[in-house]
Amino acid sequence: MDYKELDFQGLSAERQWAVSEAFPVLMRKVYVWMTLALVITGLTAYGVATSPGVLQAIYGNQLFFWGLIIAEFALVVGVSAAINRISLTTATLMFILYSVINGALMSYVFLVYTASSISIVFFITAGTFAAMALFGYTTKTDLTSMGKILLMALIGLVIATLVNVFVRSSGLTLILSYVGVLVFVGLTAYDSQKIKQMLIQAPDAGEGAQKLALLGALSLYLDFINLFIYLLRIFGKRE
Repeated sequence: MDYKELDFQGLSAERQWAVSEAFPVLMRKVYVWMTLALVITGLTAYGVATSPGVLQAIYGNQLFFWGLIIAEFALVVGVSAAINRISLTTATLMFILYSVINGALMSYVFLVYTASSISIVFFITAGTFAAMALFGYTTKTDLTSMGKILLMALIGLVIATLVNVFVRSSGLTLILSYVGVLVFVGLTAYDSQKIKQMLIQAPDAGEGAQKLALLGALSLYLDFINLFIYLLRIFGKRE
């Protein structure tokens, strides 16, 4: 969709010009940052998977393993909470670090699933993600209420997943995988619309607006990664 077709009703002439100049720049940054983060995660995951010493350091040391998980959580919360207080450079470096840590923890994918099934599921994920992101970007329907429902479903999904860590039910794992796909398919559309609405309001493409774009890239990155993991649990073929 051409940015010139966006509804700028209610904005002053000067404001419309500013939006038309800044909006496409900021949207490109969202998807460039998201794509780069996915590339970093994929390369890191493959690199770790082919390095027995690093694998042993991560999965053979419970303290280090949980330290990485805590670091991941801290980085996401830190970037989101402190985005107005930190520089764009710092926020970008934190995003990159998060992508690297996430890649290291996702290295198990190359050990558990066949390379062909990983490739197939990746393309399924990419196609599904693109379709839902486009829907969220172009639809005139307000997805706010759906987003609230999806966020509650996500909380329930996380709680059920934690319970299943102890229960270890293969049937529940499969059910949660299908629920996870539905949740993140919906969140992809919701986040896409939310990012568009947020960046339309940006007065220019300065550092403040770019930090908002970075947060948008992080949201879509998380949607893509989680959608990929849940689809892999359903369709992935094990070694």
